[in-house]
Amino acid sequence: MATCFRLRSCLALHLPRMPPSRVLRPRADYPVARIRSYARGPAGLSSALLRTDGFVGGSWLSAAATFPVHDPASGAELGLVADCGVPEARAAVRAAYEAFCSWRGVSAKERSSLLRKWYDLMIQNKDDLAKIITAESGKPLKEAQGEILYSANFLEWFSEEARRIYGDIIYTPAKEKRALVLKQPLGVAAVITPWNFPSAMITRKVGAALAAGCTVVVKPAEDTPFSALALAALADQAGIPPGVYNVIPCSQKKAKEVGEALCTDPLVSKISFTGSTATGKVLLHHAANSVKRVSMELGGHAPFIVFDSANVDQAVAGAMASKFRNSGQTCVCSNRFLVQRGIHDSFVKKFAEAMKTNLHVGNGFEERTTQGPLINEKAVEKVEKHVSDAISKGATVVTGGKRHQVGKNFFEPTLLSNVTRDMLCSQEETFGPVAPVIKFDTEEEAVAIANVANVGLAGYFYSQDPAQIWRVAERLEVGMVGVNEGLISSVECPFGGVKQSGLGREGSKYGIDEYLELKYVCFGGL
Repeated sequence: MATCFRLRSCLALHLPRMPPSRVLRPRADYPVARIRSYARGPAGLSSALLRTDGFVGGSWLSAAATFPVHDPASGAELGLVADCGVPEARAAVRAAYEAFCSWRGVSAKERSSLLRKWYDLMIQNKDDLAKIITAESGKPLKEAQGEILYSANFLEWFSEEARRIYGDIIYTPAKEKRALVLKQPLGVAAVITPWNFPSAMITRKVGAALAAGCTVVVKPAEDTPFSALALAALADQAGIPPGVYNVIPCSQKKAKEVGEALCTDPLVSKISFTGSTATGKVLLHHAANSVKRVSMELGGHAPFIVFDSANVDQAVAGAMASKFRNSGQTCVCSNRFLVQRGIHDSFVKKFAEAMKTNLHVGNGFEERTTQGPLINEKAVEKVEKHVSDAISKGATVVTGGKRHQVGKNFFEPTLLSNVTRDMLCSQEETFGPVAPVIKFDTEEEAVAIANVANVGLAGYFYSQDPAQIWRVAERLEVGMVGVNEGLISSVECPFGGVKQSGLGREGSKYGIDEYLELKYVCFGGL
């Protein structure tokens, strides 16, 4: 403990202080965003959870500027949020470091208890939290409710793992010596999260970090900051000490400089990022200068292979679950459907029928909706580009294929056949409701097509041949494999990819290791 404070004091001598004019000021009234009514949805979101300011050192803090957050379904402005910049980021890091000096010494049992209280509060407020997700991301309310339960479960899981951080005793050849291996928290973790799972991507990282004894600074996506701030309100209620959980929302304009500030700050020991491979590479470059520990969960391009031996009905059900969750906007969504020639036509026909019967496009607050909007106009343009490119190169539109009449950010669930490997949808992650089907002849061909990508997050295949299942599961170059299953995420299982899909694993018993440092102690004179 004393060492930690001495280090902080030493570092403080060399770190620039914020000018007095730029010091963050707490707001006494804790203002909340004004929410416009939905034409076809609930008008009110919880004023107790809907915060507009950053959360630093246990206080709600304003910034000199604000940025708007919009409902992707209607385009309506949901509220103005504090637009934090580099000074605010530095202040948050300093608050987190000061908190770390005491948080690291809190007993594992007490950290466990606090995380459990945070989990309990999420469950108590699950409906309000889900509405916030739907309002800012457009996700159907039922999916948002599922995300909140998934998010909360990470806090529950890591509250239990906090008490299972074990070291080792190693007996060396020298009789008078013993070797000890200790596991200690890294320090301040900078957490940068995406918009598609605005709650779960935070708790999956923060739960592990806090359980390990680290403190965090969260920079949420500019499209979905309200979820991160709602979690801050609940963390505060749960008794998480000031500075342990900090949130600095910022606009897209400031995201680059804030990200660089977090990655280069000498008080930050760990970077955890979920997002695009391109952005991940930039953050890795910044983190490399000070040799920070990093976890990267980056883009995917998941293959979904259906072999002749597969149960076609099961494969179609798995394809529906894997492809169209969150309107195709997840990193583990199937992006390429490889179907063996013998059952190709049957699969395409049944897949199209299932899409027409079960997928309903609309506002996420509508009971019937299964497909909400894409996050913004840029996302729709990318989907349009992939579809038009495929058509121009000979693909056939089985169903869908264009923007939906509901609104400008909506796109019809689309099924393409006669897709070839030279099309953009075969080469890039679409991140939208488009299912391109590629016909193949042999197992070797399917595996080769699947593995040609320079990313490898998730992969799926359907087969009833036990020998084939073992072969393909081992040969697919991905971090996670679904065999006869389209939904694979679970708090108990390690999440992460290979190749350019990232570094490290999240969730499971392995996730907490990303926030721990091994220390070897040689104990002599015995």
